[in-house]
Amino acid sequence: MITYDEDIERIPYEKTPISIKEQVQKLKSRGLIIDDEELAAQYLSNISYYRLRAYTYPFQNNVDPDKHHEFIRKDIHFMGIIDLYCFDRRLRILVFNALEKIEVALRAKITQRYSEATNDSHWYQDESLFKDDAYMKDGQKVFKYNTLMEDIEDEVDRSDEEFIKHYYFRYSEPEMPPSWMALEVVSFGSLSRLYDLLVKDDQKKAVAKELGLNKVDILENWMHALSNLHNCCAHHSRIWNRRFIVNMLLPTNADYPFLDRNTIATTKRNKLFAYLCCIKYILDIVSPDNNFYPNLQGLIAQGGSLLSLKDMGFPDNWRSLGIWKS
Repeated sequence: MITYDEDIERIPYEKTPISIKEQVQKLKSRGLIIDDEELAAQYLSNISYYRLRAYTYPFQNNVDPDKHHEFIRKDIHFMGIIDLYCFDRRLRILVFNALEKIEVALRAKITQRYSEATNDSHWYQDESLFKDDAYMKDGQKVFKYNTLMEDIEDEVDRSDEEFIKHYYFRYSEPEMPPSWMALEVVSFGSLSRLYDLLVKDDQKKAVAKELGLNKVDILENWMHALSNLHNCCAHHSRIWNRRFIVNMLLPTNADYPFLDRNTIATTKRNKLFAYLCCIKYILDIVSPDNNFYPNLQGLIAQGGSLLSLKDMGFPDNWRSLGIWKS
């Protein structure tokens, strides 16, 4: 449940629904230029006023109650907002496709490394491989490993993959499938938590090293951050101009080209540019022939008049920085 500041006075919500036509007129009254009201109504009926609000917000006065969301700039057109919305949608598709490749590669590397090292098909159920981290809930200590295993079991139970069905049809025990089956059907978030909870041993370091990362903390952070970005993309949430809840750790000693120290020091780590740098870094390793960069450049070129790369944390010289030079 979402918490709130008890010192802030809360009031009942009393706003009433308004028609699509009224939504168009409200936007016009606030200073948005609408050249074709019928076309605007069509867009609003398919996108929704509230979803589009995330794209008008940066151009509106959201502080002064007397000006109630008036557009600060007087040259903002409705179709410019639509261009920005479409850019964000296409960007999500590009990022989601890249994250799929990264997620699949991480599953394969973690599973293979630990399966071979332990010679145990069910190594993920070996509690000795995991840290004994815990948190308090309702006055009781809850171990993160136990919670993770419960979630993995639930995800396996919900799976309708044929290989999971075959396991239960063919084998009587163990109760759970081997790691190369079970970890194929868990979420990116669960995979991230699993890697995070593994003790910092040679195997965990080796997985990070396969990606040219010399600290497991970096890969732990990247998996956490990218799993959250994955959720944003999967739920069609805005990623343009978003401040993400996880700050990216940016390595200064990666084995492959990344960013120079001066750029790292000035990069906003909760903005999309930092995330895109990490995505491209991993993608160039696990999918060397990827076309992520040219596709990103193409999207930016067609982003529309309102697109500002600074809103996503891009520096002016980003194309000349180490990882983006190729």
